[in-house]
Amino acid sequence: MSTHTETPPAAPPAAYEPETEAIPDDADGKPFRPALVVIDMQNDFVTGSLPVPGGATILPQVNSLIQLEKFEARIATRDHHPANHVSFAKSHQGKEEFTSKIVIYHPEDTKELEGKEQVLWPVHCVADTHGAEFIPGLVTDRFDATIVKGVHPGIESYSGFKDIWGRNETELPGILNERGVTDVFYVGLAGDFCVKYTALDSVEYGFRTWVVVDGVKSISQDEVAWNLMKEKGVRFTKTEDVKKRLA
Repeated sequence: MSTHTETPPAAPPAAYEPETEAIPDDADGKPFRPALVVIDMQNDFVTGSLPVPGGATILPQVNSLIQLEKFEARIATRDHHPANHVSFAKSHQGKEEFTSKIVIYHPEDTKELEGKEQVLWPVHCVADTHGAEFIPGLVTDRFDATIVKGVHPGIESYSGFKDIWGRNETELPGILNERGVTDVFYVGLAGDFCVKYTALDSVEYGFRTWVVVDGVKSISQDEVAWNLMKEKGVRFTKTEDVKKRLA
């Protein structure tokens, strides 16, 4: 009789989590007018064609922040793509999802001077489909605005502020500035794509920028995106620290 036992498979490595900080109080003498931006909490990114690992698990944290009373604005973003969007592998003959990359140009860049490398994705978040809708259970009736992005078939937009070339700006910076916002808190999906690019642009637009770490999930489990955000001035905090500051 054999006594051999199989070694169980190793557990996948835990997702990297950056160090966080408490949010300074009014004693620092700086104005504090916070806003919340909830990024791409949509069916296709949770249970659909392009799911982010663990995406459903952040819903309690996201909802608890949406319901805080002291935000100057609560804003959602969502992908809202046409069926032939440039980011879809099926829009390019012979290309594969995830593994294929191409160089794309803004439709107005007729001389092809500013190419951007584009990963090709499965079809996702097509306008007016179930996949583009917010996930069940998300508290949506508190949103002051919803920013849609990726609506042009030839324009890619990860950030809630502008497209990848910076040519087409959304309503987001105008809304934040109109309300006198100083600090923007970001939650949602995915940390290494739309959250990252929105946060980086947020710093560029002059907002104190916070990513709420326990309200975000990423496709990659490594530290690359987090380190880039930190280098560019993005700060990290947690849901409980936001609640304490806004109490």
